Amino acid sequence: MSHDLFSSLDSFVAASSAASSLLVRDVAGEYRPAEADEVLQAAQRVLAGSVRGTDVLTSPAVVKDFLRVRLGNLPHEIFAVVHLDAQHRVLDYVEMFRGTVSQTLVYPREVVKDALSRNSSALLLVHNHPSGSPEPSRADEHLTQTLKSAVALVDVRVLDHLIVAGDSVLSMAERGLM
Repeated sequence: MSHDLFSSLDSFVAASSAASSLLVRDVAGEYRPAEADEVLQAAQRVLAGSVRGTDVLTSPAVVKDFLRVRLGNLPHEIFAVVHLDAQHRVLDYVEMFRGTVSQTLVYPREVVKDALSRNSSALLLVHNHPSGSPEPSRADEHLTQTLKSAVALVDVRVLDHLIVAGDSVLSMAERGLM
């Protein structure tokens, strides 16, 4: 009798976990449980939609949540830019440069070109630290000042440089490093 009970519990657990799974529709129109990467991609799309057009200065938590999901667990560095309009609403998020586990080459000329092409008034600079420590390096501080100077020549302001490390997001502006 105990064998039947365990068998029933096993089938109950399997049925309840299948019922609580997120489903996706394949090209044939059939539904199946979503893979982990499909769930993460869908979450990124939802967060990107909630960030675009929002007032960044009154909802920094939304931007930080988006960045945590997007960059927090990558095994390599990414340098990205959040483009803002004159009212500091998000125009776009662009991953501009990809690097290695410990560094990324960033070209100020390309950042300026991208800001001009999107008619940005202000920028949030973003990169991740796969090491897990959000503390800015001297190179991070130097890059921030270099980019601030470069985009200032075309009347674009850098409002912050955010560093994502796992679940942590450090704001260089909040640290007084801007």
